[in-house]
Amino acid sequence: MLKSKSAGVTLFQSDLYETNSLVVETADCVLVVDPCWLPREVEEIRQYVENTLSGRRLLLLFTHSDYDHIIGYGAFKEAEVIASRAFAGKSEEERKAIIEDLRTFDDNYYLRRPYETNYPAVDHIIEQDGQTLVFGDMVLTCYVAPGHTDDGLFTLVEPLGLFIAGDYLSDVEFPYIYDNSRSYEQTLGKLELILANHAITLLVPGHGEAADSLPEISRRQTAGLAYIHNLRTAVAEGKQEDMERLIEGCAFPRNMAKFHRSNGELIEKELAETAGET
Repeated sequence: MLKSKSAGVTLFQSDLYETNSLVVETADCVLVVDPCWLPREVEEIRQYVENTLSGRRLLLLFTHSDYDHIIGYGAFKEAEVIASRAFAGKSEEERKAIIEDLRTFDDNYYLRRPYETNYPAVDHIIEQDGQTLVFGDMVLTCYVAPGHTDDGLFTLVEPLGLFIAGDYLSDVEFPYIYDNSRSYEQTLGKLELILANHAITLLVPGHGEAADSLPEISRRQTAGLAYIHNLRTAVAEGKQEDMERLIEGCAFPRNMAKFHRSNGELIEKELAETAGET
């Protein structure tokens, strides 16, 4: 579970979907990001935090509301929660659906958790790009990041130069688009602004390997944008073979093919809606 530790950033990676959780430390604060997945994995993170907190302020950041990313919320109920306005503004029906997905996962694998599984209550809400939250010597600058979901969040942690990307800029996943493909492109397009305004030394995506070089971060952006553009073109032209070629060589084809098909269906719907408006 513990994958790496350096310069105030401890990275935990679940055995499931290469999902990343973080514990970020400064002199004044400890920030926990998306603690997940399995009960013993969440407990490992919890024990690490308990052993290192030493009276510091405890913060809990959620990059978005997919159930796998909020599954450890109940283990950190004393923390102050940070998330986007769209995350905090989910309707009661939407919240129940997310928690039902979480509990269905646990039921499917006979998993018991020593904490309640509820939707997070948000204490610090991010409303807009460039919004800054200051917690002593920890400064968080956030950017809203819709596209994967409608409530995603990019977060830059200073003075550590850490870029927390949520389910974007992964080296193992092509874009999984649950919200809107145009929004996804716009979110990836914010990278130039972020790179211009922040000295990034480490990017951590929601799944896969971290990146510590700007060329690798830019490569992931280029690959994501190319995937969406090429998929939209293939769908518009009805070229099934071109669609299939887009994920040749992907890491886990038996699983990832279904996400690729879902992307195609979503873009097909978007194109039909656009045609209907003209």
